Parts: sequence; C-alpha cells; structure tokens
Amino acid sequence: MRLKRFIGDKAFYKYVLAIVLPIIFQNGLNNLVNLLDNLMVGSLGTEQMSGVAIVNQLIFVYILCVFGGTAGAGIFTAQYYGSGSNEGIKNTVRFKIYACIFIALLGATVFLFFHEPLIRLFLNQGSESGDLELTFKYAKEYLFIALFAQIPNTITQIYAGTLRETGETKVPLYASIASVLTNAVLNYLLIFGKLGLPQMGVKGAALATLIARIIELGVLLVYIYSNARKFPFFIKIFNTFRIPKDIFKKLLAKGTNLLVNEGLWSGVQTALLYCYSLRGIEVVAAMNITNTFNNLFSVVFLSLGNSIAIIVGGLLGAGKIEEARDADNKIIALSFVSCLVLGAILAFTSPLLVQMYKEVTPAVKQLAVTFMTVVACFMPMHSILHATYFTMRSGGKTMLTFIFDSGFATFVSLPCAFILAKFTSLSAPLILICIHLVDLGKLVWGLILLKKGIWLNNLVKDDNLQLKGESN
Repeated sequence: MRLKRFIGDKAFYKYVLAIVLPIIFQNGLNNLVNLLDNLMVGSLGTEQMSGVAIVNQLIFVYILCVFGGTAGAGIFTAQYYGSGSNEGIKNTVRFKIYACIFIALLGATVFLFFHEPLIRLFLNQGSESGDLELTFKYAKEYLFIALFAQIPNTITQIYAGTLRETGETKVPLYASIASVLTNAVLNYLLIFGKLGLPQMGVKGAALATLIARIIELGVLLVYIYSNARKFPFFIKIFNTFRIPKDIFKKLLAKGTNLLVNEGLWSGVQTALLYCYSLRGIEVVAAMNITNTFNNLFSVVFLSLGNSIAIIVGGLLGAGKIEEARDADNKIIALSFVSCLVLGAILAFTSPLLVQMYKEVTPAVKQLAVTFMTVVACFMPMHSILHATYFTMRSGGKTMLTFIFDSGFATFVSLPCAFILAKFTSLSAPLILICIHLVDLGKLVWGLILLKKGIWLNNLVKDDNLQLKGESN
C-alpha cells in the first residue's frame, strides 16, 4: 500500500522523538512563558499589550534575519556532522559569527534611527477603542530595553543552533529552561512591583527578557566548555577566523539566500499585520492574542521542521539518499496528523482561551476567537508548507526555498492583503481567510517539489576531501 511510505516503525518514531521532543519541550516552554508574559502585559490594558505586540513584531524581523543568516551555514553543519567532519563544523560556526555581526550592526542602525515611523505604521484608528499616542508611548518604553536582549540572544543562536544541527538538542533545552523560569518570575516581580521591587509595567517585561537571555547564554557556555570533549567542534574554534575560500563561497551563497529569504518573509509578515491594522488598533491586540496561542499550538509541527533539518540533513551528508527521502515522507506525515488534532483543539477551545485576558475589551476577545478559528483550520496545510521549506533547505536548495517562501509571500500574499485591506470593506477576519486560501496554490507547488526529489543532494562530499587534505 502507498500509505506505508508515510508510516514508520517503532524504531523510527523512537529515533525521531529522541531528536524532536527536547525541541518541542524547549519551544513549548518559550511559548508558554510568552503566553504568561502576554497575559501579564495584557492585564495592564489594551494599549500596553498593543505597544508591546508592535515592537515584538519588529524585533521578530531581526530574529528571523539572524535565523536566516545562520541557517545557510547550518545546512552544512548537519551534513558535516553526518560525514564526521569536525573541522567543517568549525568553519560553519565561524561563518555564523561573521553573519551575525553584520546583521546586528544593520539591525541596530534601523531600530535606532527609524523606530518611530516603523511603530506609527501600525497605529491606525479604525474604531473608537484604543489610545494611539498612549500605545506609541508604551511601545517606545519597551523597545529600547528589549533591543539589548538581542545581543545575548544572537550569540545563543550561534551556539544552540550548532548543537541542534549536530543532534544535541538537550543542552539548548537546559539553557532554555533556566531562561524561561527566570523570565516568568522576573516578569511578575518587575511588571507589578512585587517583593519591594519597583512597578515597571512594560519596561519590567523588557528587563525581565534581557536578564533571562543573559542567563540562557551563560548556562549554554558554561555547559559547553565544561564538557568540551563532547563538543570537539568548539575546541580552539577562535584560534583562527579563516575559512577556506571555496567553502566560504558556498556558505555565503546558501547563507545569503536564506538571510534574504528570512528577512523578506518576516518583513512580509510585519506588512501583513499593517494591512490588518488598517481595520483598527484593536485588530493588532487581537492578532497578538491569536499569535500567542497559535505559536503554542504550532510548536509540534515547527519542531518537526527542525528535526527534518537535523535528520534528513545528516542522512544526505552521509550519502544515504533513499533513507533521507523515506525519513522525510514519514516526518511530514507525522506533522500533518498532529496538526489535525491540535488545530481542532485550538478551534474548539478558543472561546475559553481568550477569557484569560481579563482587561481586554469584548470586541478584541471576539476578534481573537475568530482569528484563532481561521488559523486552526489551516494549521494542517501550514504544517506541510513548513516541512517542505525545511526539506528543500536540508538539500541546499536555498534559491528554491527563497522563491517558495518569501517570493510567494511578497508577490502573491502581500499584494492580495494590501488590495483587500485598502480598497475593499472586507473585515480583518475575511481578509485573513483570503490570504490563507491563496496558500493552497503554494501547497500544490510544494507537494510537486517534494515528489520530484530535487532536494536530494550531498553538499559536503568534495569539501570533506579538501578539509582532510588541509589537516594532513
């Protein structure tokens, strides 16, 4: 039967779960703390929650640029690990450092000089609810502290990403546990001024995040360098920052494609939020609630995408082409089935979930329920799209992922949203439905790409021979 191609045996699922469960647990913890953070800020009022949501959407662009800048090298990290080349992994880490320095300088320039017009883009009075100037005030208060949190967060992504790409998912989990627990406690203490600490409101939420990120990085570095023999690719990594020219060119080519892809894609998501915000500031608040719960329920399929990068990338690097195809089919099927269940749960529980936001207006709550129902219905489709992206990426097809991901979003999804928001009277939920329906075309394209198998590539075969020659 054809269905057997998508169903693994007990040993396969045990192997996948060993990789993906720590990632799910880590991402789940992060999203749970984000939910608590969101609830605490939301209890201060709609303006505070909207201001923080706008800033986090802008910072989201920076975070995905860091992800994109390191992800290209991460493709090679997974394949070098599959082929047993520690020297190759060192080169990918060095490249990630270069990429992150460039992204950090660019991001600092944008946020320092253009933060005001960027924030005001989302401040549209589509109804009588919400004070726009008060929202702007809270956004600025949150922004400048939150920016400093990105320094330790960026360094963490270099180390934690490399560990995950080499199959070590538990160490980043330990660091994340320390971070989220710190963040949860400090959020409560600093936002509301408990145990003699000042009541800082949104500033307290940002400061809690900064301290938590520093602790996360500290735990990660202490663990790695206290157990250096387990991670030989980090030993003496800073003795040189030289990367062989041919390898650097390959890393740059893949990395640039993914950096531009993630930057453009996250920019499109921010622009989509702008389109929805034309219907009023309460739409921003409702979208914030929706995204918070959606991220929590989507943690399984997002984490399974990461497992594709690790498992399939490693198999391709080891030259096990058909095994890579087989594993990919089974992981995608697992992701789809899990989202059928989780999407249904999100849709049916959304009216109860929004009641957790006590100080939010009834109009915002009703909007959030509608948004969450729409997102839940399309969650299985997005699980396949997400898996397709990581599948293409694991085989080094970064230009194809660029066209498939940000290209489609830029030239199809965003124009549709802008036209509908600017030139029609459709409500924000109906616009959201239309944008998801547009993605059905992308789904068909993705399934064709998966079936053709053009992503089945071993990228590091020749590099390993070169690195062995240089080491000798």
